[in-house]
Amino acid sequence: MKKLLFILLYIICLNLNSLTLKEIIDVNNGWSLFFINKKDIIITEKKGSIKLFDIKNQSIKEIKHNLKISSSGQGALMDIISYDGIIWVSYAENMPNGSTTSVATGMIKNDRITFKNIFRASPTIKSNYHYGGRLVLINGNIFLTVGDRGKGMIAQDFKKHPGSIIKIKKDGGFVIDNPKFQKNSGWLPEIFQIGVRNPQGLEYSFNDKKIYMTNHGAMGGDWFGVVKKGENYGWKILGWGGKNYIGTEIGPKWSSGFTKPIHYWVPSIGISSLIIYRGKEFKEWNGDALVTALKDQSLRRITFNNNQFIKEEVIFKDKIGRIRDIELSPINGKIYLLGENALWKLSK
Repeated sequence: MKKLLFILLYIICLNLNSLTLKEIIDVNNGWSLFFINKKDIIITEKKGSIKLFDIKNQSIKEIKHNLKISSSGQGALMDIISYDGIIWVSYAENMPNGSTTSVATGMIKNDRITFKNIFRASPTIKSNYHYGGRLVLINGNIFLTVGDRGKGMIAQDFKKHPGSIIKIKKDGGFVIDNPKFQKNSGWLPEIFQIGVRNPQGLEYSFNDKKIYMTNHGAMGGDWFGVVKKGENYGWKILGWGGKNYIGTEIGPKWSSGFTKPIHYWVPSIGISSLIIYRGKEFKEWNGDALVTALKDQSLRRITFNNNQFIKEEVIFKDKIGRIRDIELSPINGKIYLLGENALWKLSK
């Protein structure tokens, strides 16, 4: 009995060189988490569940909703964010001739959200790959990552949404400082940047007022970089160091005329979400990027300055499985990590 108890305690609370990684609650294929206030975390699960977790009381309840989720392949109820009582979600939406990356908004009332769609990526595609789906709300505008849906060169087509970063008003309206309304008149009005493959992380930094992102490569070529208006990350002209899954070359790692990432991973780590750290718990990490990985099952710290990579540190690996999302506690800067099977807390 004592041996069994020791094993259980080890599983629940892992000490990592003066850091403590503690399991908080179980989840079923978790996708996203967000602090809606100082005591409640809202969580999405791949197949469509939305759950509200009360940190103080350690209680969890399901929030019903009206969305139709395409959860086959990489489809999911994806990111969720909340400000001033309003919820925004991204999701893979079933359509008559395929599926697409969509955004909807609503409010919690009587443990239910009646969502209204505000954006659908066009065109609809018969594919269950590369939806992207990360959200950021800043200065009244929504930024959304849309994956290339497995179609490669579609990411170079500025008349189609897949493979781009979208910027819209928080109600779905056009933003008049987008590239279309300035120097790139041929672009769709919602497109802010093009040339991405499957962006799985998006984060606004209060340190330097920039938006950062992570992006899946193919066989190699995951990267971390900055969102830049009107620019082009080069997919699928560039391979970022990766190859096609059949082993053939894609293109150069980088070439002049395209946006250059801050840091690459070859081979791929299966990069997912990120934060730019800003808090008291790990003061020495302030301004650094913390990125999570699915395939590599790791949390990594990236130190950089003025878009220049300085160093990388693996904080832990192979401890909690595939890590889908990461967020900071607004109270103390402790780090919450969403694995596919549990929510974890990292602290000192």
